[in-house]
Amino acid sequence: MVVGAVITLGLLATVLVQAPVPTRTVDEIMEDPDVHVGEEIAVRGEVLDGSIDNGTMTFILEGESSTLEIRYTDAAVSNGLGDNRTVYAEGILLLEGDTYVLDASTIKTSCPSKYEEEADSE
Repeated sequence: MVVGAVITLGLLATVLVQAPVPTRTVDEIMEDPDVHVGEEIAVRGEVLDGSIDNGTMTFILEGESSTLEIRYTDAAVSNGLGDNRTVYAEGILLLEGDTYVLDASTIKTSCPSKYEEEADSE
């Protein structure tokens, strides 16, 4: 019984230590970005059409009313990064000059076929 309690506590501690960062929208982050500078954040938005720059490894993620520059120099990027795609990005928010930049460690794109199937069924 003691062994079971120790294992349970160990698993609980592991889950709590590795709790995922809550995903926010670009607009939520940009309401008060200063409070997030230096923090690991997860953000979801749409890639602004024409903003992907493979030379600087950046793109602009847009929300309803705000935008955020994403740098993916050292990020693991899933297939399908493209204009107007919904993207999840995780990394550290930085303030460089007067620009907020998410230095991404992970970028995941949504699967367009998932949305095409939903539209066909409606």
